[in-house]
Amino acid sequence: MRALAPLLLLVATTASAQPRHDSTAPINFGADHIELQDKANRAVLTGNVAVRQAEMDLTAARMTVAYTGQVVNGSPQVSRLDAAGDVVVRRPDQTATSRFAVYDLNRRVITMLGAVTLHQNGNTVNGARLSLNLDTGRAVIDGAGVPSGGGGPAGATRTAPGGRVTGTFSVPKRDATPARP
Repeated sequence: MRALAPLLLLVATTASAQPRHDSTAPINFGADHIELQDKANRAVLTGNVAVRQAEMDLTAARMTVAYTGQVVNGSPQVSRLDAAGDVVVRRPDQTATSRFAVYDLNRRVITMLGAVTLHQNGNTVNGARLSLNLDTGRAVIDGAGVPSGGGGPAGATRTAPGGRVTGTFSVPKRDATPARP
């Protein structure tokens, strides 16, 4: 249990280190191509997709934007973003990467899947799935039940044995001078 303390501390400090995200802020986007599918209430963005909302950036190779069909002030109301391919979510002092991500704007939760890595303040945690609550800042990482990628041919995935979460914690520099008796 003592070995888990640093990991639990990292996950707990994620909540206190991150300011509350403004999920009501406008979503700005850029992509090489956009296909509007009005009857399905969605847009498909492809090629170097970049999305920014408040202090958060989300990039991916492809993204599907689902909207409700309601229009407020001339803009459709976005309810969900589905990202695929080299997904990166950047927030102040925090970067997460994965193969896939779903941003549920109604629940204010980002779920990242497949070869997930979370970097924060010199610490790194790896797993199969990351759930990030944007209201509380709480990040939960697990390694079970989702392909975690790595090793092997391009595009191959593997599930870590026992659903393990791994990582590296930074250690503060200490005075190397030994104490004298």
